[in-house]
Amino acid sequence: MFFDGYGYHGRSFEQTYRCYPASFIDKPQLENGDKIIMPPSALDRLASLHIDYPMLFELRNDSTERVSHCGVLEFIAEEGMIYMPYWMMENLCLQEGDIVTVKNVTLPKGKYVKLQPHTKDFLDISNPKAILETTLRNFSCLTTGDSIMVAYNNKKYYIDIVETKPSNGISIIETDCEVDFAPPLDYKEPERTAPSRPSNSPAEVQEDATEVEPKFYPFTGGARRLDGKPLKQQLPPPSSSSGYSDKQVNVTNGGKKSAAAPSSQNSSRQSQGKLVFGSNANRAPEKQKEPVKEEPPKKEEPKFQAFSGKKYSLRG
Repeated sequence: MFFDGYGYHGRSFEQTYRCYPASFIDKPQLENGDKIIMPPSALDRLASLHIDYPMLFELRNDSTERVSHCGVLEFIAEEGMIYMPYWMMENLCLQEGDIVTVKNVTLPKGKYVKLQPHTKDFLDISNPKAILETTLRNFSCLTTGDSIMVAYNNKKYYIDIVETKPSNGISIIETDCEVDFAPPLDYKEPERTAPSRPSNSPAEVQEDATEVEPKFYPFTGGARRLDGKPLKQQLPPPSSSSGYSDKQVNVTNGGKKSAAAPSSQNSSRQSQGKLVFGSNANRAPEKQKEPVKEEPPKKEEPKFQAFSGKKYSLRG
């Protein structure tokens, strides 16, 4: 059966049209949804069929075998032509004036959809969920593999439909649909830098420091006289090992010989006319106190009394 010569066959609607973008009909609001504009003859044919409402259609590009779905906004296009959003023509790989097949279909209500923004700028919006809900109110269906356009704040954001359930094409009119987001296409995970490992352990560093530091040897300098005269006898410098070993011996013996060694050195140096600086250098070794002998008590001498002598006269 034919209708007005445009070849509507049987009890289903299927027809080919030449497609053009919405800018050709001066309807920019068409870009914010998935609705198309069809000719009046399509409305007459659809009215005679027992189809399900709302009207949903399958768009097919036979040359590339790309398929999408859409709704209808108005029936005011010229015969043999339809107008659709430009982003929908990009999904179907259509150019201006290309042939597209339109067929009425019935789609199940969506239960799940997974979206993936093209850029991470979409996630920088203050409330992307509210913007997405507002935009999807202008859509009647979604198809897996399509890229929809979300216009906000004079900027266009493209979002891929990664997955839809329960089928590849779903209706989102008056339905509760779970929405999930995949990471944006330009998102890159931050590289994890491994913490720098120290070259040496603290124990090894401490051992190196002890090896590098010079050991302290006391009383290894030379002697000088305060009057500037040369020394009569030049003693060989004391060996560092002997002095250090004496200290170790004194420490191990509990400090019993600590006073003997310095005192012998000081006495030898002072006897040779040398001046040695140090805490105990100028101190002579203390002599042991001899026991005091008890002396017999002395008789008390008479105390001196002034003017206690005899008187003499100058006259004689």
